[in-house]
Amino acid sequence: MRYPAFFDDVPRITLRDPLAEFLGAAEDGVIEYSYLDAVKLAGHSCPTVAGIYLMTLKALAHLYGEARPERGAIRVRFRDDIGAGTTGVIANVAGLLTGAAGPGGFKGIGGRFDRRNLLAFSADIQTEARFERADTGRGVDVSYRSEVVPPAPAMKALLPKVAGGAATPEEQREFARLWQDRVRRILIDQRDHPELVVLR
Repeated sequence: MRYPAFFDDVPRITLRDPLAEFLGAAEDGVIEYSYLDAVKLAGHSCPTVAGIYLMTLKALAHLYGEARPERGAIRVRFRDDIGAGTTGVIANVAGLLTGAAGPGGFKGIGGRFDRRNLLAFSADIQTEARFERADTGRGVDVSYRSEVVPPAPAMKALLPKVAGGAATPEEQREFARLWQDRVRRILIDQRDHPELVVLR
């Protein structure tokens, strides 16, 4: 699979998954996720996928500090309903990274490793999402503002052409280049901008 080189420059998320250790899927249960993994799940790379990846990365760092986060022991709640806007997309990525699942998730083995009901929607929170440790109950509210990293000015004219199927091959390529350049700026250049991802 060929993909933009900057994907490899995005910090990875490393967790310990007791279920993966129990079943021998990963030595010591250590699992590492990259931005490319999120892209493969979503089927595309965009500011939304970049945003939930950064939100998860920063939330886990806040909740666990230097300790390794425990996959499958993290609750993720979203303010909006699963069918609203891009909530379903970001929930899928958050679920991949944290192991959190809804009612249809893994039921566990012998009363352990239950992943169900760690992912919830229409939560009574003020921000887009809340991440919580199941072991301590400690949580953090997270907001993401993609407008902090605006698209290139040329996108205004290119988007309707590309969306409407009227773009030339050159315009399509330029659109894709500018689209991924914005994602790069979000994930690389501006990822630590104080207003891009806000933790409360």
